[in-house]
Amino acid sequence: MTNHENHENLRSVFPQKKSSFAAQIEIFMSLYNQRGVSAQKEEVHKATEKLDKGLYANAFCKIYPDFLGNDANWVNLMHADGAGTKSILAYLYWKETGDLSVWKGIAQDAIVMNIDDLLCVGIHDNLLFSSTIDRNKRIIPGEVLETIINGTQEFFDEMKNYGVNIHYLGGETADVGDVVRTIAVNGTMTARWPKDKLVTNDKIQAGDVIVGVASFGKANFETDYNSGLGSNGLTSARHDSLHKTYGARFPESYDTMLDDSVVYIGPHRMTDEIEVEGFGKMDIGHLLLSPTRTYAPFLKKLLTENLEAVHGLIHCSGGGQTKCMKYLPDNFRIIKDNLFEAPLIFKLIQEASHSDNREMYQVFNMGHRLEIFTPGASAESMIQMAASFGMEAKIVGRVEWNDKKELVIKLPQTEELIYNF
Repeated sequence: MTNHENHENLRSVFPQKKSSFAAQIEIFMSLYNQRGVSAQKEEVHKATEKLDKGLYANAFCKIYPDFLGNDANWVNLMHADGAGTKSILAYLYWKETGDLSVWKGIAQDAIVMNIDDLLCVGIHDNLLFSSTIDRNKRIIPGEVLETIINGTQEFFDEMKNYGVNIHYLGGETADVGDVVRTIAVNGTMTARWPKDKLVTNDKIQAGDVIVGVASFGKANFETDYNSGLGSNGLTSARHDSLHKTYGARFPESYDTMLDDSVVYIGPHRMTDEIEVEGFGKMDIGHLLLSPTRTYAPFLKKLLTENLEAVHGLIHCSGGGQTKCMKYLPDNFRIIKDNLFEAPLIFKLIQEASHSDNREMYQVFNMGHRLEIFTPGASAESMIQMAASFGMEAKIVGRVEWNDKKELVIKLPQTEELIYNF
């Protein structure tokens, strides 16, 4: 059975037309669920639904009273996240090539998935970070740990150059081979912040435009081309893109209880080279492993100089281009009709997986991972500010009143995607 036939057979068991958002993603979830993960984390949300929602219901992160300082004018935040299954891609590339440097990117992924979420509520300085690394000692030697830990500190040193001070407070490194097959790299970030400098998304209103800041290219603070992939959807990207031989050669890189039909069903090898316009040839491994871009240098400047113009901030991580719909303060129609052309890595993933556009745009960022909701008059200055850091930005959409929450994605010369919430 070919890869294409396998995907078509999986899709054939589901009806093609559904009215609700949950039903619309059912087809994609067939593959995701069979691989033991959930793109929308339905069970996680159910398990946490009774927890305190924090002070601001629409804020991108939970914001709590100042338990640490007991000051009514301040708040506390604590955020935990990590590199997810991207560490398995690093493992495969390292085993195949001997290149340890890819682990430094995993350190950055674990940090950025924390700090860029906190940036979306306005926090841009004086943060505390603690890392948690769980490894299978038989598989992951000390030199990998050293690369990750040193890479963490190097990232913090680089951010300090832009006025973003992150204090590395150590953490826990555990040898738990009975729990993890290879390695899990995570972290927790904590901050204490004044209420009058928060971004809570409560100011988002009809008439706002949405400035999208590219996730791909080469920012001034990056050393290499960034594919824009980030750290979400990597289970899908890995299995749908990489060749069957990876399962046979590295059974420790996946759950061996999975049905073989969903394990490494793609056409590519990590070392396959492809031309990246303007940057020459790169291998598939480096495109998949591009460290998640941080927007910290840019947002530090924006939030310091023009906080009032920022009505809302969204980090398009899990949920891709549908992420913004979880943080709206009212019933709005969000129209995205001027998105970036999908970067090369997403085209490769889509070709390998045979996923449709609806699936791709609700799992991956597809070209921009930061959205700024702002009055139209402020957009151009933000676009120019992003350009000063070497990042492309543009107005990608707008906000309209509606009787329900609805997202419309208009793709040039192809189709219109409508998601109801």
